[in-house]
Parts: sequence; C-alpha cells; structure tokens
Amino acid sequence: MGMEWSSFAMLLLVVALACAAQNLTGFAFALIFVGLAGAMHLLPIADAANVAGLLQLVNGFVFLRSHPFEPRWDLLKPMLVSSTIGVLLGLGLLQLLSGDWVNVLRMLLGVTIIGCAFLLLSQKKGRETPSGPRAIWVAGGLSGLLGGLFSTSGPPIVYHLYREPLPSALIRQCLLVLFMSNTVVRLGVVTVAGELSRTSIVVSLAALPVVAGVTWLLAKYPPRLPVRLLQWLVCALLFIAGASMLFQAF
Repeated sequence: MGMEWSSFAMLLLVVALACAAQNLTGFAFALIFVGLAGAMHLLPIADAANVAGLLQLVNGFVFLRSHPFEPRWDLLKPMLVSSTIGVLLGLGLLQLLSGDWVNVLRMLLGVTIIGCAFLLLSQKKGRETPSGPRAIWVAGGLSGLLGGLFSTSGPPIVYHLYREPLPSALIRQCLLVLFMSNTVVRLGVVTVAGELSRTSIVVSLAALPVVAGVTWLLAKYPPRLPVRLLQWLVCALLFIAGASMLFQAF
C-alpha cells in the first residue's frame, strides 16, 4: 500500500477509538475515523470514507448479533427511503468536489464534524410528543447526503432521534440499521464505478479484528460511565478532528 508501519499502527488505533465511540453512543464511527485519518494524512478522504463504510457494516452486524432487535418500521421506512436518495446526491457532489476542489471537501468535512459535536453538546430535554413525519424525512435525507459525501450519516438523524420520546436502545439500533443501509448503497455505487481502491480493501481487512474485538468487549463489559461524560469524550475527539481538517483546508 505504500504505507509505513507506524502510520498503519496509528490507523488501527484510530479504528479502535472510532469503534468504541460508535458502540457507546450509537454513532460517530465515520466522523471520528474519517476526520482523524484525514487530519493526520493517514488516508485520502475518499479512501477513508470507503474504509469507514466497510468497517461500519462489520460493527453493525456484530452489534446486532449481540443485542436483541425488533424493527420499528414506522420509523425506519421513511428514514431509509429519504436517506437512500440523499446518499446518491452526496456521491454526485463528492465526484464534483474531488480533485481540484479537495480543500473545499476538507472544509465541508471539518464544518460537519464540528457541527455534530455542537449538536451533541447542545442537546436539551427531549420532546414529550413525537415529531411529525416531515421531520424524519428531512433528517433522513440530510443524513444520506452526508453519508454519500463522507460515509458520515450521523449528525442530522442523531439530533432528531435523540430528541424524540424513544428508548435509547431503540435509537441506537435504528441508527445502526440506517447507517448500514446507507453504507450498502454507497459502497455498491462506488464499487460499480470502480472507485473502491485496493488500499481501502486491505486496510478494512486488517482492521476487521479490531472492530470485532472492540465491539464484543464493550458489549460484554460495558463501562460504567455517565452518559454526559461519554458525550464530552466523543465531542473532544470530534473537535480535534474537525479543527484539524479546517486548519489544513485554509
């Protein structure tokens, strides 16, 4: 792959951090992985997004096998349809901004990551009654757009669902299903277009044991930490990654 062993070891460490955040909060894998990998120049953004997608699939399957899941199709159907449309639009935009517009791409990713951290920290008391159907369609579409661009579907749908009167376990499972669906669509298009690089595949295969091990370990021995502390830790990683991307873009 033309990658030094020290860089490769650092990449696996980033995978472990991102996977831990994903399992503890229900999101942030791709945000942290793509952000840190891009900021430290471990992988190009496009390759990092492809790796994040492949690893999210593994993480999702392992998590759902370890946790009982009964689909809430009234929630999932509008999310899946609107996000699929968004993924296709995001991939088109990614193609447009690649190459000479790479710094614009870095700026978009940096703003997205920092915006997600602010949304997470600014979340207040949730709604007492469910939102209307329009809200979930909009949140799903925006999540798909970010998923198509960076494999980072989290911010809009995370903010929306965590404000709804829903159990946190159900929210995490719905998020995983949505992210896995977006990833399948994105990787399918990227593969057909011949843009799934050998580097992305090799890094993903090497990181599979890390993803499976961290997911299994946290499912068996969940840390006894306050939710707010976990949010602050995840947000600290997001701020570092987002600020680094913006600094490099400018």
